[in-house]
Amino acid sequence: MKFFLSLMLSTLLTSGAFAEALTPEQTTALNKQVEEMKKVASDPKVVDAVKAVNAAALADYKDMTQDKWKDLPVLDPKVRYFSKNPAGEFLKTKKNDMVTEIFVNAADGTKVAFLSKTSNWSHKGKPKHDDPMAGKTWQGSIEMDESTGLKSIQVAVPVMDGGKAIGSMTIGYSITKLK
Repeated sequence: MKFFLSLMLSTLLTSGAFAEALTPEQTTALNKQVEEMKKVASDPKVVDAVKAVNAAALADYKDMTQDKWKDLPVLDPKVRYFSKNPAGEFLKTKKNDMVTEIFVNAADGTKVAFLSKTSNWSHKGKPKHDDPMAGKTWQGSIEMDESTGLKSIQVAVPVMDGGKAIGSMTIGYSITKLK
């Protein structure tokens, strides 16, 4: 009987039955923020940067892997490039106190620009990239973000060009700041 109860409790805990939810106020704030970030994702500075990487992958990164990316320190020039390029500089102007991170991916899921180093080099094969590439907005669950160390929720939107999704932009929002 103890085993059965332990198994049921374990199943409930891992199934998300006790998952944290946003308050109505946080949901309203998040929805407003997402609409603003959709405008950022459609800005020519972001669209042009994604189009450029889609047209010709960055030569210095053609053999980048998830493992190589994880091993690079945040001050490595290969990392800093994405926060210092024109699209990265533009993203910095769009950050507010609710935003913990912003990163833009090309069609293949690799990086185009970001505020700070991401946990992964490519997000291809993950809903946060694949859903926006299908023209949909994706929203994750509340979690402790690996790259920022903050309790946050991520939302990803498509980067659109002429009605077609050409990349994705993921934004992390601080749960405590969503008001």
